[in-house]
Amino acid sequence: MHKNLEREVEMYCDSEVAPHREVPHSEKKSLYKNWPLMSSIIAYCVFTLHDTAYSEIFSLWAVSDKKYGGLSFSSKDVGQVLAASGAGLLLYQIFVYRHVHKYLGSIISSRIAAVLSIPLLATYPFMTHLSGTKLGLAIYCAAVMKGAFATTILTGTCILQNSAVPQNQRGAANGISTTAMSLFKAIAPAGAGVLFSWAQKRQHAAFFPGMLLIY
Repeated sequence: MHKNLEREVEMYCDSEVAPHREVPHSEKKSLYKNWPLMSSIIAYCVFTLHDTAYSEIFSLWAVSDKKYGGLSFSSKDVGQVLAASGAGLLLYQIFVYRHVHKYLGSIISSRIAAVLSIPLLATYPFMTHLSGTKLGLAIYCAAVMKGAFATTILTGTCILQNSAVPQNQRGAANGISTTAMSLFKAIAPAGAGVLFSWAQKRQHAAFFPGMLLIY
């Protein structure tokens, strides 16, 4: 009877331990073969590159003289635009984005923001023909909208990355994503500076002259 009791206890312990067995490393899906994860990381890196380059170029473009396609802003004017953009972005993140994500989801909201960013940026070179209140209203609205679109895209791709992998692989997935994103962010300022300098020299080119090359 004592032996039967010991056998039952061993069987019970085995049944308790079995469900908690770790999945062998060989059975785990490789992150590099996880296409939903890799595609979201690629999109995240590309938009990070774009957003960082935009941040670098915007101030240089705004303080440039109008004859070079700029806005002839002072440093104070640029600071005010960036401050307004930051305040609008904060309000968007706190009060608006959760509703956008709730009704549209990560994929659709990111797609819409990416598509709307194209015509928005295309209007920037033509702002040099505005002045006074019209210019101020246009640049403030454009800066706030650009910040909101960038936040929607980057936040959406971040959510997609974490949704593409199980909980036990999220640390590694975010490590890969952050490393790749840092590389693109390091390249963006240098690339933006070269592109801006080239655009300044092409004021009378036949194909995408001046700021049309950038925006």
